[in-house]
Amino acid sequence: IVSQNGRALGEIAAKAVLSVADLERKDVNFDKIRLEGKVGGNLGDTTLVRGLVIDKSMSHPQMKKEIKDAKLCILTCPFEPPKTKTQTGMHIKSAEDYDKLHKIEQDYFTDMVNKVKESGANLAICQWGFDDEANHLLYSKDLGAVRWVGGVELELLAIA
Repeated sequence: IVSQNGRALGEIAAKAVLSVADLERKDVNFDKIRLEGKVGGNLGDTTLVRGLVIDKSMSHPQMKKEIKDAKLCILTCPFEPPKTKTQTGMHIKSAEDYDKLHKIEQDYFTDMVNKVKESGANLAICQWGFDDEANHLLYSKDLGAVRWVGGVELELLAIA
């Protein structure tokens, strides 16, 4: 099967190596080349992508599915209210207490989302998840969001 597409696959492999090669040092960083297989199709469908492909869905179903010329905000922390380091108990005794807590949480998310927007980013990529409230605020500010992106993928994004 490979022999039928051997020339095309060889050209793709050579282009991939040359695109990451440091010719002065005669060195190639193979960690910058990734081979990704997809179910369906055939070897003749193989293409070289110069850049990154993040095969994840947006965290909100109504966010844009494709973003060209993306400006990324890479988050390695959870996009949710901070958890306390010690075990604590919280007693909400009235609707006013709940409203205060909700307001504090919403202010926290609004501040985080505004910081992402002010950075000039149009896509937030997070190693962890997004709280539902944060996800909604990101969508309302027209920011794309992708969650559960692995550490290796984040490192490659940072290098790019």
